[in-house]
Amino acid sequence: MREPSKVFVQVGPTDALSPAQAGGSGWTAAGIDVEWSAGGEVVVAASDGVSRVALRWDEAVPAESLILGDAWERSYGDLQWRHLQPERLLPWYWLAHDPKTGTTTGAGVDVQPGAFCSWTVDAGGFTLWLDLRNGGGPTQLGGRRLTAAVVRRFEDAGTPWLTLHAAVEAMASRLPARPEPAPVVGANNWYYAYGEGFDEKAVLQDAAIVVELADGHPVKPFSVVDDGWNPGGNASGGPWDSGIPGLFDDMAGTAAAVKEIGARPGLWFRPLLSRESGPWGHAGQTDGYGQALDLSYPEVLDLVRADLHRFKDWGFELVKHDFSTYDVFGRFGPAMGARLTDSGWQFHDPTRTTAEIVLALYTEIRAAAEDVVLIGCNTVGHLAAGLVDVQRTGDDTSGRDWERTRKMGVNSLAFRLPQHNRLFTLDADCVPCTPQTPWELNRQFLDLVARSGTALFVSIDPAARTEQSDRDLGHGIRLALSGGDAADGGIEPLDWLATTAPAVWRTGTETVRYDWSRPWGADPASD
Repeated sequence: MREPSKVFVQVGPTDALSPAQAGGSGWTAAGIDVEWSAGGEVVVAASDGVSRVALRWDEAVPAESLILGDAWERSYGDLQWRHLQPERLLPWYWLAHDPKTGTTTGAGVDVQPGAFCSWTVDAGGFTLWLDLRNGGGPTQLGGRRLTAAVVRRFEDAGTPWLTLHAAVEAMASRLPARPEPAPVVGANNWYYAYGEGFDEKAVLQDAAIVVELADGHPVKPFSVVDDGWNPGGNASGGPWDSGIPGLFDDMAGTAAAVKEIGARPGLWFRPLLSRESGPWGHAGQTDGYGQALDLSYPEVLDLVRADLHRFKDWGFELVKHDFSTYDVFGRFGPAMGARLTDSGWQFHDPTRTTAEIVLALYTEIRAAAEDVVLIGCNTVGHLAAGLVDVQRTGDDTSGRDWERTRKMGVNSLAFRLPQHNRLFTLDADCVPCTPQTPWELNRQFLDLVARSGTALFVSIDPAARTEQSDRDLGHGIRLALSGGDAADGGIEPLDWLATTAPAVWRTGTETVRYDWSRPWGADPASD
């Protein structure tokens, strides 16, 4: 990778970018040193504060190129190949496909960087933006040398699909070898219960249904108790030490009963929100459901570790941790943009970048969970890579509105599938089976997810079960428990250059065409 053409630095979050002067192995401006190695490693040092560093490469990009990037955390139905859009923020990596030559190239950063990294691409070249802030203010490095990112260039691998696969593999090359993961398949009650009116009896019914549909498959399915089991209500915070009296009186007993049925018990929680006010509150974020916690306090990490140990002691074999990006930044991915969060606040510990602080949280959760299967939801995939077993890569599907499942689920699966089994097991979210959504459409999403070999969770309202839906669900669950079509070469969206919801897929040795629209077309009011 050749070194940048220019480098700029920003001290305070509202300061202008200052051009840095080249000298030796790097650049210097405003008391900030930026070093570049032949291997693409970017090291930043500063005696005082630093907010951002921009590295610019003046290398022309063909004007007709189609550009693809990733997302800060989950995607929101917005991943797509687009014509050149200079202001478009491209988190983590980008590819450019030249339709005239048929070649695809790009650049990105290795997983687990020390900064939030994004790109912009224009006809004259491309820029890497290293966000080194601590919350909404500059990080006080105090002379520390921080490896902010390891930059990689991607060459054409034959097709855009193969090039993206090769790019993700390169960015993950420093992770330890990932053991062959067992299929992650099971039931999740969220998309028919939505946290209301369910109890242990309903959870055990979910477990019995998914075990029945698995029909004796040697790989046991999971049954996940999603949001709504603790006294705070939906999307609330901890303490996470008991269930709702009268509904979940004995969480260890619930886990044991799920195992007795033949499924593996799973549990949802929101680690960085508390219903109790305390000394470790987050200066940059408040929530109507509780107090967001500042994860730079060691005491907050102690609380999270204790929660994971408790869930494991209760007997849960899977834990889904959710909302941490929102609780850190005060916003979800689409609203983060280039600013990430509001200016004017910082963490209790101002000496580490936000990326370093978030990465430390994921590392602590992984260590505390031990052999428990971890699902990261609303987590930053490029930081969570190697630290979660499963990553929810798209925003919520829906048991009430099919269009949301098409928009979020299909898009996430298509454009982030190359991350599967390299960064984590990909989870494009649940397949609903509910009276409010058309089964003739949901069954197609079920078929695609099952074939993909990614995580498959089903949300089955008992009132929606029919002989047909049971046949479809049983086939899909058993196919997913067997690893999908991965053994036959995997799956590939063949029309992904032209749509946000690919409908033509190569799966194994055949081509399958899906119809994601109702007979009269999609409903724009639902998007």
